[in-house]
Amino acid sequence: MTELVPAVGGTRLVPAPDPVARDYLLLALRLDQHRSGLVDAYYGPADLKAQADMESLRPPARLADDAAALRDRLAIEVDDPERREWFRAQLVALEAQSRDIAGEPIPYDSLVAQSFDGPVARMDDSIFDAAAHDLDELLPGDGPLDPRLSSWDEMLMIDPERVPAVVEHLNSTFRARAGELFGLPDREVIQISMVRDRPWSGANWYDGGRKSRVEINLDLGVTIGALVRTVAHETYFGHHLEASIKEAGLVDEQGRTELTLASINTPECLLREGLAELGYRFAVPAADEGTLLLELFEVAGLRVAGDPAAARAVADTQARVGRAREVLRWIGGNAALLRHVDGMSREDVIDYVLTVGQLSQARADQLLDHYIDQAIGRIFIFTYREGEQLLGDWLEQVPEPERAARFGRLLAMTPTPSSIRSEVSPPSGNP
Repeated sequence: MTELVPAVGGTRLVPAPDPVARDYLLLALRLDQHRSGLVDAYYGPADLKAQADMESLRPPARLADDAAALRDRLAIEVDDPERREWFRAQLVALEAQSRDIAGEPIPYDSLVAQSFDGPVARMDDSIFDAAAHDLDELLPGDGPLDPRLSSWDEMLMIDPERVPAVVEHLNSTFRARAGELFGLPDREVIQISMVRDRPWSGANWYDGGRKSRVEINLDLGVTIGALVRTVAHETYFGHHLEASIKEAGLVDEQGRTELTLASINTPECLLREGLAELGYRFAVPAADEGTLLLELFEVAGLRVAGDPAAARAVADTQARVGRAREVLRWIGGNAALLRHVDGMSREDVIDYVLTVGQLSQARADQLLDHYIDQAIGRIFIFTYREGEQLLGDWLEQVPEPERAARFGRLLAMTPTPSSIRSEVSPPSGNP
């Protein structure tokens, strides 16, 4: 019988970690003390958290050595190949983060590649130009795109008092659909609250025991289209679904206590964010998106809901607008490379995202302030784009009817970007 130990919070038990998992968890918890935020969630053994909190601060160079030493132990101490590969990729990332914090001069693109188990690439500006062209064709009016986007958003803006009702409608819809496609663990639950004064639109805080706290930020202005994507990402087609399924199957049943910690700027982070982005395809199939938006117009009490013909036209247009804007959102990766590889000034990077990415001035400033010019954000900025592209290519290796089951593998297993990449065949005709 697997030994159980008290988890943080004092109300639950988790499997006792084996030596490799124990040392991995301590390494990540110690690293988070140097750069707070590198541990995104922890619901593991309480004694390890207490030890990391109470002991003397371990120098980051020592933590880098600890990561390398632990990686050397994997071949002998970890039998399962998938688990061993997962640890390897994670430890390469944690070692790189440790050396960066210690002040070692690691080139930015190398640091990103070590963090995410592979290099990232620049996207050709023509991709963003095409998305901007689509928006230009879709949105009414002439002149610059930014004011037309603002007018469109204003039409679809939800009164803050109505946001909870829309969120509840989405949450129940997504929960039912996820249960049909993938099944849900027993006792899983989400607590959703509205918050203010945050730099993000939404966040998931996974507490273990199949429980998530999801927060929706009201300060940025909540539009129908953005809210659908945020709720899907944070709940039943993203973070909550993945974390609760992995806890039930891998932590509780297989004793993989290392998974009670979720880290930022590691291979698991890239796949976690990519999965949550990719999940939108299953949460809101393209053929159903317009109908869902029509329902939400009514729940939100939007004026356009009073004219059924106009509402249908707006819903169908919004589905296409949302897809184009998601492409433009990916410009953050290019902007980070311009800033940290090419040495472009902040002003020139902002000009780039304004003109090529068609971001508003406020969004451009936020991109630099909260991501590209921040120690954690400058690496994290790639997770949505690179993660979704990698997993999207992998998903499309099988016919459409098989993709839900393939996506289910991501929910229940722990691949690495390298292992996913190895299953992706090049396009026909390429070497």
